[in-house]
Amino acid sequence: MEGLLVQPVDWAHGERVQREIERLRGELGREVERLRSENLELRQQAGYWKSRLERLQGKLQALEAENEQLRGENRKLQDQLFARKSEKHSKDRCSNVLEDPDEAAAASKRSRGQQLGGKGPKRRDYTHLPAREETVELPEAERVCPQCGRPRVELGSSEDSEQIEIETTIVRRVIRRQRYRATCPCGTQRTFTAPAPPKLIPKGRLGLSLWLEILLEKFAYQRPIARLLEGWCERGLDLAPGTVTDGLQRLTPLFDPVYQALLQRNAQSAYGQADETRWLVFIDHEGKVGHQWWLWVFLGEDTVVYRLDATRSHEVPEGHYSADAKLVLMVDRYSAYKAMAQVKNGHIILVFCWAHLRRDFIRVGKGWPEFKRWALDWLKRIRELYWLNDQRLHAAEPGARAQADARLRSAVANMRIQADQELADAQLRLACRKVLDSLVNHWDGLTRFVDDPRIPMDNNDSERQVRRPALGRKNYYGSAALWSGRLAAMLFSIFATLRHQGLSPRRWLEMYLRACAADRGQAPANIQPFLPWNLSAEQRQELTVKSSDTS
Repeated sequence: MEGLLVQPVDWAHGERVQREIERLRGELGREVERLRSENLELRQQAGYWKSRLERLQGKLQALEAENEQLRGENRKLQDQLFARKSEKHSKDRCSNVLEDPDEAAAASKRSRGQQLGGKGPKRRDYTHLPAREETVELPEAERVCPQCGRPRVELGSSEDSEQIEIETTIVRRVIRRQRYRATCPCGTQRTFTAPAPPKLIPKGRLGLSLWLEILLEKFAYQRPIARLLEGWCERGLDLAPGTVTDGLQRLTPLFDPVYQALLQRNAQSAYGQADETRWLVFIDHEGKVGHQWWLWVFLGEDTVVYRLDATRSHEVPEGHYSADAKLVLMVDRYSAYKAMAQVKNGHIILVFCWAHLRRDFIRVGKGWPEFKRWALDWLKRIRELYWLNDQRLHAAEPGARAQADARLRSAVANMRIQADQELADAQLRLACRKVLDSLVNHWDGLTRFVDDPRIPMDNNDSERQVRRPALGRKNYYGSAALWSGRLAAMLFSIFATLRHQGLSPRRWLEMYLRACAADRGQAPANIQPFLPWNLSAEQRQELTVKSSDTS
């Protein structure tokens, strides 16, 4: 028993166990440290990749938004490129129309032209035209009764009617200047010849009336000279194009004094509008690649002038006005106007066009169908501004005018609040944000009409002045020489100014050309009596366009 209960202790074994435990503890510590280091590294890598993922997700969202923007731009450009260009295009193809399906469903179908039961247009009066009476009698066989043979006697009255006819006759004007012989011994000269009639071009064969038609046809009605000469050739006048070209070049200096006077007066206006359109000039110009020039139009209080320039830079409008010119200038949002020195120093105040801003919303509605309702809501707000401003301008009573003014100001303030609220939304899409950014950035220039009712809401007047030159650009494709382009700018300016004042370009041009012919083919030394703002009351009455006179 005692041998079983008391056994010897193996101290060496315990020490081995203790050492093993210490060894295991050391390995465990090192493993824990390794795991901690690996965990920290993995945490750092996870944070890095998480941040990379967030950045990539942001880039992906930006790319998706950009892709959406580009798809919308592509739809817009496709519509501009492949849409029908005819005047018979449907309403939804118009660049300034975005059809509201709700309003279209509510509106009744209205046919074109005169409406049944509506008041007809006023009948035009042609009594100012010369009359040529013509009597029509019964044929001989009908002057007797076919049954009894008795004659049919005139009643002494007639049934009258009128027809408007036009007669154009091309004639050779043969001038015979009579010669005389002196019968007295008083002087050395023995023979005398009647003076020659005035000529617009000395020694030229084409008369004043022919040049009058050429200038009007091309620069007032935008008809190519080739077509004009073709029509005359069919009537028997075979005129060489070179003769006409040479004559136009010789006539160019006649209009320069009038043009310079128009430029000077236009630049002195307190209010103006400006616009530009491309114009082709087929010459090699130093420092310029290609043939695209620019035809600038400046609309003043009583003048309209065009300037032809090789560039579209701010130097053109900047050079048109004097350095200290002070005026309000209505323009689109083209950056060249903002870069003018007179604008930067505060002398010229720019006001911007609501019609151009309106087109931005229309483009969004057409390019991005999902934003069409948003665009229509903004178009309704702009339409309301037009309506309220029209009510203010046409209010007869001061009280009604004040009420309309208050409603207009309230609508303008609400529009700005709406724009700011939408821009504050981080979820606002890029296409919509661009339009509203432009609205806010140009807000001061867009809303100056509120405080000054004389300022219109758009520059439609200057855009209309560009239409005729644009038609000429389409018909005769610009100018083949620099002098030709400058002549076009001169005559565009003169004719547009006359129309702007309700005067007939034909009658004024005939009066001016006769004065030039009387001065031996030179511009009158004093052009002041021919300037539209200097015309006498009698001259203005003579040159005023009648209701049926559109020349």
